[in-house]
Amino acid sequence: MTEGRALTQDVFEDLARHAIRVEEAPWLEFVHGKLGVKATPDGNRGRVIAWLTRLCLQADPNRWLYAYQGLRIGTDREGNARPDGSFARSGAFVGQGEWAGPDDVLMVVEVTSYDEDTDRRDRVEKPRAYAETGIPVYLLIDRDSCEVKVHSQPDGVRYEQVVTVPYGRTVTLPDPVGIELDTEPLKNWTR
Repeated sequence: MTEGRALTQDVFEDLARHAIRVEEAPWLEFVHGKLGVKATPDGNRGRVIAWLTRLCLQADPNRWLYAYQGLRIGTDREGNARPDGSFARSGAFVGQGEWAGPDDVLMVVEVTSYDEDTDRRDRVEKPRAYAETGIPVYLLIDRDSCEVKVHSQPDGVRYEQVVTVPYGRTVTLPDPVGIELDTEPLKNWTR
């Protein structure tokens, strides 16, 4: 990039498209005008997403938890995030490419990574960005605090309701998701 040139969504997507793809390379995100790096999933984080995928499929075989699908986010879709999971109807992202529209997304899932940026990224910036996008439910599996946070009722700025439970409790993922989530297994995938 040339000095003084602002990072825009188009420039970001071009950068992300041409980035060198290397095993274990981090993924790029663009949230609230800031370039961010998302660590690739570790084995336990991947296992959490596989577990959730199975639960979602059992609840409704016509909906799927898509792992790591890039989404255009924010009020004007001026940002890019790669949630650990995006819950939507089966086939929702066909033909959309790396950065899909969020209109069919019922829930996004983030599983915290063990890096210094996770607090700002997963607990502050992404809930706001996903609420601005209008995604009905944001599920945060927080491996630092051993808690699950269910954000719901987006008002275009923030989620009006946040329910927090420790691992081991059952929590409801509200409509339009409509799944009871027993969080006991999460104890096995947190260090």
